[in-house]
Amino acid sequence: MEKIIIIILFGLAWGSFLNVLIYRLPRGASLLRPPSSCPSCQKHIKPYDNIPVLSFLILRGKCRYCGAKIPITYPLVELITPLCFLLLYNKFFLTFHFFAAAFFASAMIVLGVIDYYHQILPDALTLPGLGLSLVYSLFRQDLHFLQSLVGAAIGGGFLLIVYGGYYLLRRKEGLGLGDITMMLFIGAFLGWKLAFFTLILASFTGALVGLVFILFKKKNMQYSLPFGTFLAPSAFAALLWGEKIVRAYLSLYKDLGS
Repeated sequence: MEKIIIIILFGLAWGSFLNVLIYRLPRGASLLRPPSSCPSCQKHIKPYDNIPVLSFLILRGKCRYCGAKIPITYPLVELITPLCFLLLYNKFFLTFHFFAAAFFASAMIVLGVIDYYHQILPDALTLPGLGLSLVYSLFRQDLHFLQSLVGAAIGGGFLLIVYGGYYLLRRKEGLGLGDITMMLFIGAFLGWKLAFFTLILASFTGALVGLVFILFKKKNMQYSLPFGTFLAPSAFAALLWGEKIVRAYLSLYKDLGS
């Protein structure tokens, strides 16, 4: 129980830091200076107004000084982060892979939210994530370096083919290059099977959401959605349950073929 409480508290604090990354990375701002401040009135946020989730509730989602609304994503990120950590702890316990997976999940949260708001996926996250995943594979038992490399090649390569094919047909980009570098990162950490699972799940959920927008929001078929926002939760789902789902599917296919 003590470990769970520590994970929750750390996750809340870490989620607050992820909000800093989400806000500052797309703007090219320093992660250290200036101290946290309101984007509207520029007033520095006091420590007692910067308590994860609790301060949002006490302030009723508004800046203490100017009354500007605080984006709902702030408390959501602070809540989602410890939830992800608890799910990872339930699967991996306090092993080294738990900490590696927690950093992977953190990167997915940041990338997913940034892509949702800005339609960009910063190389400052995806490329170091790719490099660290390849290095980490040298010390893993479940995924060797070559498997990690193949995962990156298949994950990023598949989207690169889609990117090139769409451009040749339509003479415009259907995907961003950030989606490709993000899949390089995901493939390197998860391996090719789970990278492929991530692509299928993200494409399915993206198509489903796109259909909802077309039917109920009166958008047309040219309406684009930030694919990274779907890749991020799909990659996390693959990390937790992908192997089990893939095995179940393959066993079902084998049973039908026999």
